[in-house]
Amino acid sequence: MHKTALRHIPGGVASSWASSRPTPVWVEYGKGAHVWDVDGNKYVDFHAGYGANVVGHANPAVVAAVQSRVTLGTHFAQPTPDVIVVAEALADRFGLPQWRFCNSGSEATMDAVHLMRVASGRDLIIKIEGSYNGHHDSVLVSIFRSTSELGPENDPWRVPGAGVPQAIADLVRIVPYNDLVALEKLLVEFKNQIAGMILEPMMMNAGIIAPLDGYLQGLRELTRKHGVLLAFDEVKTGLVVHHGGATKLYGVQPDIVCLAKALGGGVPCGAIGGTAEVMSVISDGRYSQVGTFNGNPLTMAAAKAVLVDVLKPSVYAEANELGAYILNNALDTLHRHGQPAYGFQAGFKVCVVFSDQRAKNYREFLNISTGVSHLHFLKQFNGGIFLPPWGKSESLTLSVAHTKGDADIYIENLVDFGQMLGSMGERDSKVFAVGSFN
Repeated sequence: MHKTALRHIPGGVASSWASSRPTPVWVEYGKGAHVWDVDGNKYVDFHAGYGANVVGHANPAVVAAVQSRVTLGTHFAQPTPDVIVVAEALADRFGLPQWRFCNSGSEATMDAVHLMRVASGRDLIIKIEGSYNGHHDSVLVSIFRSTSELGPENDPWRVPGAGVPQAIADLVRIVPYNDLVALEKLLVEFKNQIAGMILEPMMMNAGIIAPLDGYLQGLRELTRKHGVLLAFDEVKTGLVVHHGGATKLYGVQPDIVCLAKALGGGVPCGAIGGTAEVMSVISDGRYSQVGTFNGNPLTMAAAKAVLVDVLKPSVYAEANELGAYILNNALDTLHRHGQPAYGFQAGFKVCVVFSDQRAKNYREFLNISTGVSHLHFLKQFNGGIFLPPWGKSESLTLSVAHTKGDADIYIENLVDFGQMLGSMGERDSKVFAVGSFN
């Protein structure tokens, strides 16, 4: 099938992030916590469409909402009543009164950058070194780079992504995650020039790097002190780590929150929430936040079902219980077999990292083995567990449909994996440690 796809689809996949080694996984269907590939193999799905399916596959409430909406019309480019319900629910969860909708996380962060520039009348944006905030020019800077491409730690280079002009990258300033000293230095150096800062409150796409105690609080204080707007990119954490995202989990209120993935329950959907002051630039016409399919009937019906019927605050206690069970058993298993490991868990997110050095930022993350992580992906896949295929960069996503039995399959595979690593000779261990699967 992959060979056939290559005839007309670059790389044989619809998105470059659907690639995996040795071959993409062609999925036939999903139900609850499981997916089946085109060969009929069943897997416990901890990939969850890169975290979009915390409601599980074909969730009955979401299916019913979308099916009902389809019969009434799928697109008008005009609002439907569900838009109000979704906006009210998000305002309640995230503490921001005004919301607009879009179709993806990239669109959400793009609008956030535009809003910060229009509201402030300034051009410069601060982002985190190594952090992925979407597929648009203003944030496609200094991501997925090797150490040699990053520049000095105290003055990181602004490295444009492929297709991004250097002139655009020059409007971005880079700081390491978890570094308030570097942030304050930038804020002072470029006083009255910085429109805003965008970051994931938990740094994703680097496993999961959690904020150090006081980091987010200090960041909020510094940005407010210097008159700089703050946007939280909660595309991967919103509605996943807590019913109010990392915003509520850590108790730090930004000026803007960007959502996508889990909000749509598997249907493409994004949202931007903001303070009344920030969002007034939309209301008064200074910024036109537009999109033919923004807030379209299907996505709003799905999002309403997600927020009202499925991801109620009570489900997060169950997610935390199952997530802690997975993480504790995973770490115990690996340590018992003499393997270095640490982890992180919040809500529906679990991350196991094959290292004894907890990364605090992107540069430290680069020191973690790539090879062991990919070997783990292959071991779990052959054992009936579907993980994201990008190794150490990704994490597990649970859903409301997962059970302890599903978790036990993952843990049993990890027991075998730990034994395999423990039995490797010194030569084999070194091969995997240096990242032979890069």
